[in-house]
Amino acid sequence: MGYLHDIVDRFRRTVTAYAGDDALMRAAVSASANVIVADGEVAGEEFEAALAGLRADPVLEKGYDGPMLQEELYDAIGRARTRAGRRQNLHAIEAVAGRPLEQRQSVFLIAADVADHEGISPVEHRALGEIAAALGLDMAALLG
Repeated sequence: MGYLHDIVDRFRRTVTAYAGDDALMRAAVSASANVIVADGEVAGEEFEAALAGLRADPVLEKGYDGPMLQEELYDAIGRARTRAGRRQNLHAIEAVAGRPLEQRQSVFLIAADVADHEGISPVEHRALGEIAAALGLDMAALLG
């Protein structure tokens, strides 16, 4: 039964990847946006780091093209400029909290790569802590 379950699970993930996984994509762009805006400025290098991380995720890379990811990231950054918007982004992140560990870690690590562009500042560290908590992850272990 375990072998059959693994085959069905792999097939389901492949279909989801090609059809697009909106919840996973929104979580990843929301996490990136909250980190990008954490220090009060939107740096082009952080935006590019976020896009590179989004494109490197196998599920997102198959389900979304570059312009779609850019548009979603712009929208998430726009939301992140206000407290209510950052909270809305956190809700998008929390929506994938029940997903497999690999997917949750991917969302967090994309955001961590954005934060680590010029070293993780205290406000970015705080934003990453909120993201890790929303995903049920151990931030120290992932950053270590």
